[in-house]
This record gives sequence, C-alpha cells and structure tokens, in this order.
Amino acid sequence: MSDGRLSVFKTYKLYVGGKFPRSESGRVYEVTAKKSATAAAGKGRWLANAPQSSRKDARDAVVAARKAFGGWSGATAYNRGQVLYRAAEMLEGRREQFVREVADAEGLSKSKAAAVVDAAVDRWVWYAGWTDKIGQVVGGANPVAGPFFNLSTPEPTGVVAVLAPQESSFLGLVSVVAPVIATGNTAVVIASADAPLPALSLGEVLATSDLPGGVVNILSGKTAELAAPLASHQDVNAIDLTGADAALAKELEIAAADNLKRVLRPQAVDDVDWPADPGTHRLTAFLETKTVWHPTGALGASGSSY
Repeated sequence: MSDGRLSVFKTYKLYVGGKFPRSESGRVYEVTAKKSATAAAGKGRWLANAPQSSRKDARDAVVAARKAFGGWSGATAYNRGQVLYRAAEMLEGRREQFVREVADAEGLSKSKAAAVVDAAVDRWVWYAGWTDKIGQVVGGANPVAGPFFNLSTPEPTGVVAVLAPQESSFLGLVSVVAPVIATGNTAVVIASADAPLPALSLGEVLATSDLPGGVVNILSGKTAELAAPLASHQDVNAIDLTGADAALAKELEIAAADNLKRVLRPQAVDDVDWPADPGTHRLTAFLETKTVWHPTGALGASGSSY
C-alpha cells in the first residue's frame, strides 16, 4: 500500500567555487535515461532537469579556478594525494547512487554499471597514488658540461578546461579530471551534454572530501556553447578536447591559439578504451618543466667544492 508520501525529486545544480549555484540564466534542460541497444526506439524515461549553464557561468568557473590555483598548486604532492584518496573513499560510500546514475546514463544493466563505477573508483585511487611520484618520472638532474647543478622539475600549467567524454559519463569523466588536479592544476569541467548527472553528483562528493572549493568546477549544458568562451578565455591555460567532435575541436584549437593554450586533442570515439591502463600521458599533458641552473662552486685541482 502507498503511504501517501510524495516523491522527493533531486534538484541537480552546478558545482562552482565549492558551492552549488543554479545557472545564472535560470535555464534547465531535460535529461532522460538512455535506452539499451535492445530496447525499443523512442524517448527514454525522464530523470531530472539539469541546469543549462551559460557563458557567464563558464566565466565564473574560471574565476573560481584561478582563485583556487595558488593554494592547490602550492600544497605538497603528498597532501594532494591524501585529498584525492579521501574523494575515492566518498565515491565508494556513494557506490549505489552512482551505479543507478551510470546505468540510466549509459543504458547499462546494473551489473555492468557496477563494474564501471568500481573501475572509476579504482582509477581515482590510481591517480591519487601518482601525485608524489610523477615528479621523479618527468624531472631530475640533467648532465651538463660545467660546474653547475642543472635540475628540471614539473609544475602545473594552471587553469585547465576539460570537455568530458560524451558517452562514458563516469569512468571517462574520472579519467580526464583526476590527472588534471593530481598534478596541481585546477579544472573547469563541461559534463557530458546528454548524461550530466554522474558529473553533477561527483561535485557533491568533492564538496565533502577536503578538496578546496574552486579546484574542480562542474558545468552542465551544451558543450559547444560552453567550450567556445573557455577556449578563447585569456585566463585559461589549457584545454582538453576529449568531449568535442572533430568540427568543434578544430574551432576550439584555433581559438585556443590566441593565448598559446596547451591543447590535448581528442581521439576518435572508437579509439578510446576507458577501462584500459591509462598510462601517464594525461598526467604529463598539463605540466610545464622548470629548469634551474646553480653553480657547484670553484673547481680546484682536487675536484669540485660545494
């Protein structure tokens, strides 16, 4: 028997600067469940009204990301790893919610969605473990001729705009966001246009996981509408075009050249195997190399002195 209660529908909001605003435009759009390949054609079940972000929301997210960059990039790599691991703990605690959202977003059975969510949590833990190790992989002492120490160390690029994958709403999302922040960058993320709910829920996890507000900012809406102002924004240092199709990616690359942004070009959808070992290329994609020269001291007959 019904207990007479009304259903309490969840209101999904953006995640910007550690807070949960609605779009400043007041717009929303309908998000529906994706039908499985064997299901009958037609419109899927209504899931929620997601905020449709505006260009103003994108600019606000950049301001928040820039404000957070100094503290996050200045934190020790070990501390960043601790914070990311805490986020993985929170993801694990919300496992059932994400299984449900991923199943609806990608048209998967519950068992397949559970496997995707488990892989996403494992992927987050994997990147958390790299925070204090990537420096040893891409930095170190350089052999130079002369009485000098010559040391190269990686540093974060800055504010990175991330176009999340359109089809892989959670594992792909984690795979593009985690490496950006693991290396000390801050991110403005554009969620999958048709399946934004796992991304918006990720914002709720990050808000309770010790991650400083503004390190990750999550927007939902039309990818092309939001990506254009980010690609041309003078305070965005890099852009990941994973979620853009070929035509949009070309336009964004041209816009990004205006302030010499780093650009990570998209692969064809069929070429991306999200469950596969991701390697370190996304960790190094948004790192700069700083090289320092320092004299070792006078070189005498008995050798160098320090």
